[in-house]
Amino acid sequence: MSNPNQIAASSKQTTGKSSRDSTVTMTEIVLPSHANALGTIFGGKIMEWIDIAGAIAAGRHARRIVVTASIDALHFVAPVKVGHIVHIRASVNWAGRTSMEVGVRVDSENQVTGESHHTATAYLTFVALDEHGRPTPVQPILPGSPEEKRRFEAAQKRRESRIRLAEELKKPH
Repeated sequence: MSNPNQIAASSKQTTGKSSRDSTVTMTEIVLPSHANALGTIFGGKIMEWIDIAGAIAAGRHARRIVVTASIDALHFVAPVKVGHIVHIRASVNWAGRTSMEVGVRVDSENQVTGESHHTATAYLTFVALDEHGRPTPVQPILPGSPEEKRRFEAAQKRRESRIRLAEELKKPH
């Protein structure tokens, strides 16, 4: 006969959501008001769009209001020119008790030639809030595909690094 604790633990492990359930795709066009003197988009505008897409993905996963806790890494890979189309894809890579890591990829498309380029990648942490503005639990991510498993494991490593860094910053210098 099975141990009741094992049954409870195994049923808990199957409760969660797939990264696919949180996926968001935003599309924007780069207007002259988004650009600097070189005719390329301001990095801050890309950051804004990344934060919005990330918040939508995290909110979709949590089914709660979420707030940005941190931006781990934001790497600009290529410039984006006025008139180009920007595609922002975001999904939750990993979820803890109340926080979620969201990966965001930005690609730009020259709408005349159809040529597309990877433009930026970012990892953000969001926290789900209850109706009183306090952190509230979220469901875990259950990675299914090999790609989801890879992103999940990489997110766990980034989380461990964030925790180590936070502990270092707390130490008196």
